[in-house]
Amino acid sequence: MMSSSTFWRTVICGLIATFVMTMFSFLQAGIGLPAIDLGHILKESFNYVHADEPYSLIWGNAAYNVGGVLMALIWVSFLQNRIPGNWIIQGIVYGITISIVVGLIIAPIVSLAAGDSFGIFYMDTWAPGLILLSGLVMHIGYGISLALCLKVAGVNGLDIAQ
Repeated sequence: MMSSSTFWRTVICGLIATFVMTMFSFLQAGIGLPAIDLGHILKESFNYVHADEPYSLIWGNAAYNVGGVLMALIWVSFLQNRIPGNWIIQGIVYGITISIVVGLIIAPIVSLAAGDSFGIFYMDTWAPGLILLSGLVMHIGYGISLALCLKVAGVNGLDIAQ
């Protein structure tokens, strides 16, 4: 069972890691990778089914940040104690894992919900390799910053055997 203190420290770490991932997303355009605005993509998905556009960018960014917190809670609840290595290795492994799951499952579903198709691993986009690399950089940034924040906050994974 997760204590209240562990929960809130994990939430804060998830928000910090999501912010780092957002900065990676926008700044990587400076090295030639596509900038990926996930808040905008989610907003467009929400609005696709409506005649007008009731959802603003605030709602897309809120969903994006909640997703980042949920990924932090999943890490602490189920994975942190199962992935060997120090916090850097764990962060890299988690970032790569997130990138694979997003490219294989999440991005195709979200893009279809928005009336478009990114395809599996972004194969239906204008530059699948660059977008895949861009997502990988973002998610590894998320994983490493999450692992570092959790280490500094003293959050250790839950023992699920209990």
